[in-house]
Amino acid sequence: MIRHLGLCAAVVLLLSFPASTTLEAANKEHQQMMADIRMLQQQNTRLQAQLAAVTKLLESVTARLEEQSAANRKSFADQKSLTDTMTADLRVLREKIDESNVRLGSLAEEVEGVRLAQAAAPATFAAPGGDPAAGTPPAGTPPAGQPAAPVTPPAPRPGGFGASPSQAFETARSDYYMGNWSLAIQGFESFLKTFPKSDLTDDAQYYIGETCYMSGRFQDALAAYNAVIERYPASNTLPDAYFKRGMALKALGQIPQAKDSLAFVIKTYPSSDAAFLAKQALDQINVPKK
Repeated sequence: MIRHLGLCAAVVLLLSFPASTTLEAANKEHQQMMADIRMLQQQNTRLQAQLAAVTKLLESVTARLEEQSAANRKSFADQKSLTDTMTADLRVLREKIDESNVRLGSLAEEVEGVRLAQAAAPATFAAPGGDPAAGTPPAGTPPAGQPAAPVTPPAPRPGGFGASPSQAFETARSDYYMGNWSLAIQGFESFLKTFPKSDLTDDAQYYIGETCYMSGRFQDALAAYNAVIERYPASNTLPDAYFKRGMALKALGQIPQAKDSLAFVIKTYPSSDAAFLAKQALDQINVPKK
């Protein structure tokens, strides 16, 4: 009996030993998992702190980029405004230079005309030696009974004021610059009738358009610009004529046709002042209305 009890106790001891060993291993594994979880939590906390720092840095960089972009836009706008002003001043300067050249050419023609007239004028003073009281005729007077030699009239003065093409054109353009629109149009139209073969006919036709445009007669201005384009295909005023035709069409409310004319200037004469102005006008037309 005692022997059987000892065997049973031994069996119980053998059975209980693996269970305690398994429980201890489970406890160790649980502790290891908890340690891993705490480590992961600490890493997550550090990553969140780093992410917050990066986010703050990114916001700072974005703010600086926006400030720099705003400064660049302002600088570009200032440069564009300065460029526009310089372009306008350059255009005015070119017009004044052209006007001065025309006036100098006209003055040279007038001086040459005066010189030729003086050279061709005959002597108007009587030759000395005659004594009317004594009945002695002046020297060079033909004997009695012989006909007197015909008197040659003075040669006509060439290139007198108002007679040369350049002077007529300059007179009309002076009226244009002074704002005398009616006189300017009359002058340019008279120039075209009087000097149809002059090199300035295309300029005169263009200035008719300019005068009509400045006086608010946009339909007449459009007809004048079209006349420049149709009649003078080799004119140096074509870029400006196409540009101003677009502006006249815009003033008349014909926006699609105005866009076509302005785009033609930009495409055909890209390096001209008219193309630069056409680009600005086209950008203004394309700006959506608020």
